[in-house]
Amino acid sequence: MPNPLIGVTTGRIPGSKGQTDQYATPLSYLAPLSEAGGVPVLLAASLSEAQLARALQKLDGLLLIGGGDLDPQLYNGKPHPRVYGIEPERDRSEIFLVRQAVEKGVPFLGICRGVQVINVALGGTLFTDLTDQLPGACRHDRYTTGEPRDLIAHDVTITGGSRLERILGGRRFGVNSLHHQGLERVAPGLQVTALAPDGLVEAVELEGHRFGLGVQWHPEWLQAHPEQRALFRAFIEACG
Repeated sequence: MPNPLIGVTTGRIPGSKGQTDQYATPLSYLAPLSEAGGVPVLLAASLSEAQLARALQKLDGLLLIGGGDLDPQLYNGKPHPRVYGIEPERDRSEIFLVRQAVEKGVPFLGICRGVQVINVALGGTLFTDLTDQLPGACRHDRYTTGEPRDLIAHDVTITGGSRLERILGGRRFGVNSLHHQGLERVAPGLQVTALAPDGLVEAVELEGHRFGLGVQWHPEWLQAHPEQRALFRAFIEACG
């Protein structure tokens, strides 16, 4: 069987020295996909909905990567001074891709921003800043401290009987934490399958879907841990 083609979302990088802006994806996402047997195909956020729909017809799966914040106006979120990196084209294209993947039964995996996009695309909301809006929150924004991105910041508790438990092979694992926002109201149809010690949702699954899963941590930076490699393998197997 040919290696599955995996559409991978991209973020905008401003051009320098007279060059135009670029759409790119960090290698940290592409390497685990390739090692698990997938063939990454980058999807420029500037594509029209018609172009994205046509591309998705040719693809076997969709990976939604991390990045800046979604525009709070998309989910009636509270404005906050820490909101950063809004890219309207990216918001539009990723929300469209999630809805298409749900409708067409295309396997998809969301990482960090990706799980937030899944939730908003299906009707959920976000905390625009966990420190201010989630009493007793853990320190989730470890990206601001200069610590290694593979630092284990806290445990997550996995729901028994979930797809995620079957993939990871257990109920409790340590994860990294590189975000300041998170899921507030979970969208209809999404099942919560992992929680942080402060009660923040760390993973969701789309009920009845071939493979519709999102995690709030960054498994691509935790490839030294067998369960995090298993997540990419399970995704690629579902895409095949």
